[in-house]
Amino acid sequence: CSLGADNLRRACAYRDRRGRRRQPEWIRAERYRPSYNKGPQSSGPVLLSRRHLQQDADSSERVLMDMRWGLVPSWFKKDDPSKMQFNTSNCRSDTMLKKSSYKGALLKGKRCVVLADGFYEWQQYSGGKQPYFIYFPQSKDAMAEGKEADEEWRGWRLLTMAGIFDCWEPPSGGETLYTYTIITVDASKDVSFIHHRQVRAGKGAAGRMPAILDGDEAIRKWLDFAEVPTQEAVKLIQPTENIVFHPVSTFVNSVRNNAPECLAPIELGAKKEVKATPSSKVMLGWLKNSQEGSPQKKENDLPRWTSQFIHSPSPKKSSADILQQWLGKEEEPAAKKHKA
Repeated sequence: CSLGADNLRRACAYRDRRGRRRQPEWIRAERYRPSYNKGPQSSGPVLLSRRHLQQDADSSERVLMDMRWGLVPSWFKKDDPSKMQFNTSNCRSDTMLKKSSYKGALLKGKRCVVLADGFYEWQQYSGGKQPYFIYFPQSKDAMAEGKEADEEWRGWRLLTMAGIFDCWEPPSGGETLYTYTIITVDASKDVSFIHHRQVRAGKGAAGRMPAILDGDEAIRKWLDFAEVPTQEAVKLIQPTENIVFHPVSTFVNSVRNNAPECLAPIELGAKKEVKATPSSKVMLGWLKNSQEGSPQKKENDLPRWTSQFIHSPSPKKSSADILQQWLGKEEEPAAKKHKA
């Protein structure tokens, strides 16, 4: 998620049981670092019910917390979570009530909503793998500025993905570690053309996508574990067709690259020309605003791991150069919402 902390809170505003508009409180806000390119073991913002942290709180009240991606079960006995022999970045919806890594936390109501601008997936072709950025459709007001803090958020609509979290305490003592996993479902028909699918959540994601909660009512039911039992909540876990996407540069293939270029639309094919569309104009405005409004990230703030995809474009082209080249053409777009 590339939004700053204040805008992130505004984007997550909700109505409580009395119909009052509220913004979730930030827990450990100082740990949050905006990013254009997250990988497993990095930390990111999630929504959860305040009752998980305060037993007498209303379960419908929400809080924001920075958690690490890759669930560590509360029952894990070793002192070093990195010694886990299995990948818990993604959790399949069809087995989440069977596998011990997730079942206990899920039955205890440890449900969360993982927040992001969107997610990346890769399509395999003869020359390699082409990344795509997938996100909610955006309105033309997605980059409205000058709004007061108590007004409705009209900026970028964040993707809200269903997740499970858990709390792990080191056997030898120390700080409690909060971690999460993203639930995945069968890919929707709109993105099924991306034959080779690898969500940045890790291996084994072929033919699947994150379980996306579309709308505040779905988010409310998923988070309110005291009012909505597990068997009712899991009915919300299903593919959604309300998404759009565009191809992006292989710049995103390494998580060391953390800049607006990761999200910038590109043209596919040297001779293929494209023109600006309403959605691409929204993306252009959002990227420009995000680049200007976010503090420059220091080298020490960037993730230190790498992926199997390591290919960077020429550093001579900036995100603005790429975007202007992409938006300045005149033919039909190379990538638009897929029609079944």
